[in-house]
Amino acid sequence: MGVFHFANHIGTICVLLASITVSACTSTSSTTPSSPTSVDALQLTSTSAPLSGGGALQVVKDLPAPQNTLNGNEQPLSPNDVLEVNVFQVDNLNRIVQVDAGGQISLPLIGTVTAAGKTVRQLEQEIETAYGANYLQSPDVSVYVKESIGQRITVDGEVTRAGIFPVSANSSLIDAIALAGGFKPVADAGKVFVYRNIGQNTLVANYNVEQIRAGKSRNPRIYGGDKIVVFASKSKIALSNLKDALGVASSAARIAVIPGI
Repeated sequence: MGVFHFANHIGTICVLLASITVSACTSTSSTTPSSPTSVDALQLTSTSAPLSGGGALQVVKDLPAPQNTLNGNEQPLSPNDVLEVNVFQVDNLNRIVQVDAGGQISLPLIGTVTAAGKTVRQLEQEIETAYGANYLQSPDVSVYVKESIGQRITVDGEVTRAGIFPVSANSSLIDAIALAGGFKPVADAGKVFVYRNIGQNTLVANYNVEQIRAGKSRNPRIYGGDKIVVFASKSKIALSNLKDALGVASSAARIAVIPGI
């Protein structure tokens, strides 16, 4: 009987050891970190890295509307935008002005007004307040955007015609790809990345254009200042690739010359 009980104890210990070994192997396998080298990993993981010019590049699932756009309904004015300012029934105050590099415009009587970063409605209200304070009673001011530098996007990577393109107030990602002539044969419609400046940071999100065209995903709105990069089908996507692509697209935007401007 003693031998029998001893054998039973040995069998129980072996089973426990085997169980512990399997559990340990499983735990080690499940906790091994995976490198975010695939598009799926970037879609599921919010990752960030510092940028040389300040701020950070942050990978997000979806891009928010730019700041100061009234939830995407207004486009902020930018340096070099050309504006027409009309004061109702006071023609001698009407002007066509260009927003300077510092984001300001100059108007009769009231002098310098900051325009960049504001919506058209905000600028109208500020000009009305300035004229109403000392010069006019209940002024009615209208501001029209004649030329907008801020309403341009960069499309780069595996598209037929990479470059800088003007966009309308309701342009979408599909519209932007069409402006660039569509995809090259080597392009991957599932590896389309859109960059957007939000405050000091640059956010980037991955969109699958094939699913958008099939009606399986929404067609995101594109705003002036966005940068769109299309990667090749065989390319591996990691955060370093996204930083490099942003640098190339940003350089192209800075040196581009737009015909007719």
